[in-house]
Amino acid sequence: MTQADANQQVPGKVVRMHRFPTLSSLLVGLISVAVLASPTVSARDTLLPVPAHGVIGVDDAKLSPGYWVSRLETPDAVLLEPDAIAARNARLLQADDSMHDLAAWPVEIDGQVVRALIEDLSSRPTRTLYDVHGREIPAATLDDLVSNLALDALSSGPRTVRFGLVLKRAPLRTFPTDLRVFSRPGETDIDRFQESALFPGTPVLMLRQSNDTHWEFVVSPRYAAWIPRTSVAIGTREQVLGYGSRTPYRVITGAEVHTVDTREAPQVSALQLDMGVRVPLAEVPLDQPVNGQHPYTSWIVDLPVFGPDDFLAFQPALLPKIADTSPDYLPLTRANLIRQAFKFLGERYGWGHSYDGRDCSGFVSEVYRSMGVQLPRNTSDQAVSPVFARRAFGEADTSEARLAAARALDVGDLVYIPGHVMMVIGHVDGQPYVIHDTNGGSYVDADGELVRMGLNGVVVTPLLPMAFNETETYVDRMTAIVSP
Repeated sequence: MTQADANQQVPGKVVRMHRFPTLSSLLVGLISVAVLASPTVSARDTLLPVPAHGVIGVDDAKLSPGYWVSRLETPDAVLLEPDAIAARNARLLQADDSMHDLAAWPVEIDGQVVRALIEDLSSRPTRTLYDVHGREIPAATLDDLVSNLALDALSSGPRTVRFGLVLKRAPLRTFPTDLRVFSRPGETDIDRFQESALFPGTPVLMLRQSNDTHWEFVVSPRYAAWIPRTSVAIGTREQVLGYGSRTPYRVITGAEVHTVDTREAPQVSALQLDMGVRVPLAEVPLDQPVNGQHPYTSWIVDLPVFGPDDFLAFQPALLPKIADTSPDYLPLTRANLIRQAFKFLGERYGWGHSYDGRDCSGFVSEVYRSMGVQLPRNTSDQAVSPVFARRAFGEADTSEARLAAARALDVGDLVYIPGHVMMVIGHVDGQPYVIHDTNGGSYVDADGELVRMGLNGVVVTPLLPMAFNETETYVDRMTAIVSP
């Protein structure tokens, strides 16, 4: 996702808040696809076969990760060792303004700084918005949302920072509300108040409660927005910041897995854990029942829950050993990048992680996170982060230079255009192919007509035919190639 940013200084850190683009910019950035508009490359030169399913250049063989892995010369070569990854993750927290080093925050923060952070994200909409039924959102409803921010009670002076752990997969919202709003009647996918999502075990700073007490404004390592109060428990600084470094642990390597369903411990029953989430193992006897069940077929993980007085506690839960998990992050290899990405193939596109899914930047983030690599949340930040190898493109770059860069792409490279990111999986007959999570997808046919494929999910496509609009391709509009 591409999002505009604004900078707000807080003690010891520049915290950048983010907004999603307008719907029109999303549709321009994600829906179109065409042939490379270059004086040396014609539509006929790059036109690929279109199978019966209508997705250009993709037959059934190309929908298998094994097809792409088998084409690699050194599929299991380690691209970066774990120590180097850890060091770079640490640099990311320090050097990338879109990231938030929670351990570096002061124990108190001025109320006016909190107010500025909230106002930067939660400004009253000035354009017309619509509900799921296509009805215009009344001005009184928007006034109520602003009132629920409880900003008038925020005065100058120090406020104690509270620490919390996320208990379950939870939405991050522009305003403290479940109300879904859209930019035009009939549009029910891209909720303009949906910012992102957080996962179980994510540490957060809790800076402000909504007027109705049902929401908390939180700062997580990669984002800041409103989260349901029922999704986060207040704990000590040590509990919260120490949870992610506890050992031993399991890393979720499937697209998503679930803990065992149990009526004895409903807070940890059938809990969704997404790719890259790290959960510590519980220190409990291995020969005693856990939540009414013998644990020998499962890993016993320790998950955050509400304890007495709704403060943070921990509860053992069973994670089946047949579930797709690992005792550590996977090695960062080309083969693993392909295999991990293909575990999401066919998942519906989820703007801001809606539909229990993810969007384009969330998709690549979670693939890399399963190998221990942290990325900023949004495409706008991923494409310019100072810690990754990066080739930037601007108006001075010719079509020939862009095409040469596209043909030189390596597996795992991330290709950015305005509003979108794709991951390279290989080349076929000189054509680079990508896997990406998109809500659109188009190409220009032999007659010069724009064909919209309506992909709306995690898909495999060739890169060169993909069109940004009727006259420009994705390659024409590349802003950066990043090698994490």
